[in-house]
Amino acid sequence: MTTQEAVAQSVTVAKAVATLPGRRRARWTPWLYLAPALVVLGALLVYPIYQLGLISLLKYTQAQVSGGEPTAFEGFGNYTTLFADDQFWQVLTATLVFAAACVLSTLAVGCALAVLLTRVRALPRLALMLAALGAWATPAVTGSTVWLFLFDPDFGPVNRVLGIGDHSWTYGRYSAFALVLLEVVWCSFPFVMVTVYAGIRAVPSEVLEAAALDGASQWRIWRSVLAPLLRPILVVVTIQSVIWDFKVFTQIYVMTNGGGIAGQNLVLNVYAYQKAFASSQYGLGSAIGVVMLLILLAVTLVYLRLLRRQGEEL
Repeated sequence: MTTQEAVAQSVTVAKAVATLPGRRRARWTPWLYLAPALVVLGALLVYPIYQLGLISLLKYTQAQVSGGEPTAFEGFGNYTTLFADDQFWQVLTATLVFAAACVLSTLAVGCALAVLLTRVRALPRLALMLAALGAWATPAVTGSTVWLFLFDPDFGPVNRVLGIGDHSWTYGRYSAFALVLLEVVWCSFPFVMVTVYAGIRAVPSEVLEAAALDGASQWRIWRSVLAPLLRPILVVVTIQSVIWDFKVFTQIYVMTNGGGIAGQNLVLNVYAYQKAFASSQYGLGSAIGVVMLLILLAVTLVYLRLLRRQGEEL
């Protein structure tokens, strides 16, 4: 090795050593910016989740709350009782099917209206946006009450328009679930619509024009052009919809009067409420909450892993 080559190699090594601390600092810089938010989230989420898990392992009823009996550690006794209950499995199945239907319907309506917003003029677009945001801003209790009035068997306008007399939509199990689904989609699709519309507006117009010139239909443009480009956004709205719709409480509780006749319209959130507060079995209700948390985490992680296997950047 010549003297010049040795000097060049030394300079290269010195530069690499000099840039190493900078790279380490750059690696930790994002976490420093996120630290305040992580501390707040930790205080607001980690401690309640810890308390939820702790109570699910205790015998914690009204007797323990009032101090009449000491709190006893039961281990996984609440989970054993829960998993041995046939009603729990029926409610879990109904919750999964209902949440899946709500998510798919919300995504379909939101994406379709987002595409429609790109096709209409400014005034209709503004009117649709305001109407959607009004539905989104409506409290769940108010929206549920309005939908109950619309489908009321005595005074509701829907039955009169359809000419079906005094048909009760909340009496049957499936019609009650369908009615709640419509209300959930009505108050949830604006988030999907606005988010996807913003993503579509960010797509270069040249890409869409090239697809149209090639003779692609609107459905083909969405499936082959927009959907792949908007996949990170669709991941976000899908996960948000899964979390929201899996935890539906207000709509079911208000529109089916606490879960329907003989509990035929119960979902896990309402079921947990009945066990924890109506029956004062707080440990059992907490166990249901832990099961819901684990299911949501599992669904989210599986969905993200599938996307990463497809090479998507999130």
